[in-house]
Amino acid sequence: MIEYPKYKKVLLCTDFSKNSDCAFDYAFGIAKRDEGVLYILHVIPTTPDSYNLERWVTKGQLDKIKSTIQEDREKMFNDKYLNHIKDKTKVKIVTKSGREDEEILKFAQKEKIDIIVIGTHGRTGIEHVFLGSVAEKIIRRSPIPVFVIPWRDKAGLT
Repeated sequence: MIEYPKYKKVLLCTDFSKNSDCAFDYAFGIAKRDEGVLYILHVIPTTPDSYNLERWVTKGQLDKIKSTIQEDREKMFNDKYLNHIKDKTKVKIVTKSGREDEEILKFAQKEKIDIIVIGTHGRTGIEHVFLGSVAEKIIRRSPIPVFVIPWRDKAGLT
């Protein structure tokens, strides 16, 4: 009988898309099977011109915007993931800011993650050239296993 590796620390990378929803099922299943901890990480991409926003809105308006975004993000974590998990002691929610692939890999190494689970949009051609692929960048640079989940709609078609 072959013994499979035990994944005690499973990292789900989410952008709250349908692709991430598909990946959640796998990440949660692995963590549950191996009695591990599921880390759910969302990286907020930073833009070079974000500091210019302060020129157009007041500090109070900016604080209100940030607060609303934080509330929306917490609601998404709850609605999409936490509401489906009974034992919340085995789940850790994490939000980072920066370049997605860099932040994911830094977090995975810092926390000694055993496996990264990420959904992919499956972009090809010119769309892939301009938008890139976070999953592809992680696969190329990750020293730990990466489980990439392609998105499939409810009918099972891509």
